[in-house]
Amino acid sequence: MSKKYILALDQGTTSSRAILFDDNFDIVGIEQSETKQIFPKPGWVEQNAIEIYETQVYVARKLLAKLSINNNDIIGIGITNQRETTIVWDKNTGVPVYNAIVWQDKRTAECCEKLRNSEFGNYVNDKTGLVVDAYFSASKIQWILDNVDNARQKAENGELLFGTVDTWLVWNLSGKKLHVTDYSNASRTMLFDIHNLDWDEKILEYFNIPKQILPKVLNSSKIYGKTAKQIFGNNQIDIAAILGDQQASMFGHNCFNLGDVKNTYGTGCFMLMNIGEKFAKSKSGLVTTIAWGIENKITYALEGSVFVAGAVIQWLRDKLKIIETAQETEEIALSVKSSEGVYFVPAFAGLGAPYWDMNAKAAIHGITGATNYKHIVRAAVESMALQTKDVLEAMQKDANAKINVLNVDGGAAANNFLLQFQADILNIEVLKPKILESTALGVAFMVAISTKFKTLDEILKIRKIEKKFTPKMKETERNFVYSQWLKAVDRVR
Repeated sequence: MSKKYILALDQGTTSSRAILFDDNFDIVGIEQSETKQIFPKPGWVEQNAIEIYETQVYVARKLLAKLSINNNDIIGIGITNQRETTIVWDKNTGVPVYNAIVWQDKRTAECCEKLRNSEFGNYVNDKTGLVVDAYFSASKIQWILDNVDNARQKAENGELLFGTVDTWLVWNLSGKKLHVTDYSNASRTMLFDIHNLDWDEKILEYFNIPKQILPKVLNSSKIYGKTAKQIFGNNQIDIAAILGDQQASMFGHNCFNLGDVKNTYGTGCFMLMNIGEKFAKSKSGLVTTIAWGIENKITYALEGSVFVAGAVIQWLRDKLKIIETAQETEEIALSVKSSEGVYFVPAFAGLGAPYWDMNAKAAIHGITGATNYKHIVRAAVESMALQTKDVLEAMQKDANAKINVLNVDGGAAANNFLLQFQADILNIEVLKPKILESTALGVAFMVAISTKFKTLDEILKIRKIEKKFTPKMKETERNFVYSQWLKAVDRVR
């Protein structure tokens, strides 16, 4: 019997990636292609949706060709994606009517702030589990329909379709046959009632969004259909799982039990806690979201989003040019004993959880004549861990329980200095898995479930831990560092 494989398509904010797993869930190969971000105005962030699709198909084809994999040996494709990024396209031509508006985009901040402070803002929060913010898709769709010539008329005539990146990829991969999403992505649009599991008519009316442009919402683990013949040759492959990237990461960490927590250090930072099958509203500045839907059973999660994490390292490299690669930040951070009182609050896109301050601006505090670039680099790395602590504190309040273990992944999780500082500042154990590609692994697990290749119990036996980080910092130092961080945050608001 020939070896079987699962293909994970991981479409993120800065790149399209294809990861192939064998039937033991070991990584056989990875291909990646960067995707460009477009900044038309301050606070605006866009991407070319066609480039997103083309790079994703390119890396998948390249990977399969390089490894000489027969399509018949692929059990299924799983898609995981940047979530709130918004694409509206012409149903007939397949051409987007505007660039993809990325989750980081803040052009609709003013209208969202107005809504948040209104009575209807509470309704949105109750129904969707989300804090009203420009981060989510609803106001982005509204902006496109209001600002692109004839877009609203076309939408009302049923000529346009909306989708987050997963929907856009599936529509194209299926030869324009499937217009679908899953519960995890739908729950990030700020249009989806996560209690009744349907698009909310009142919210749609508020944003003046015709329901017919929205995709059908389905389980995260399901065979939705097959790839079109022209995509990967004549052998069509089952599209068998869809999960938003953070939910996929959570699944990859096997956070299947109540209270399990993971944190991803990507462009932003995203912490999720499994809260089981009952909806619970956050009182501490977090959002409630759908983790996944399997066989019509919904699992909910509390989520805290930090808007700028790894992106601060990118900024040091591309804008300040004080580093050449992200990898060298570990060595630089370790070359000084501390940040010497320097605190970097990277609020380039405002502040996310638990503050939700769209108007906050980034700042570096505590600079003296003795400060050098190494202190700034260390402060930037530490900012990822300190923002994570903000979220974890809120999560512990909501859960009314102490979190003892943090599962981590993402590009910056390769930085051992960061993970040790994270364990120190949180005073809990930090677990780094052997496979850092938890997002791709999570959606691959989901494919295994939908195709009946593996059960949940079998999946639990697969994950391996590479390293544990245990706290070493003294309580007095921990408290002092965090108190100074909170002061720095207060100054940017």
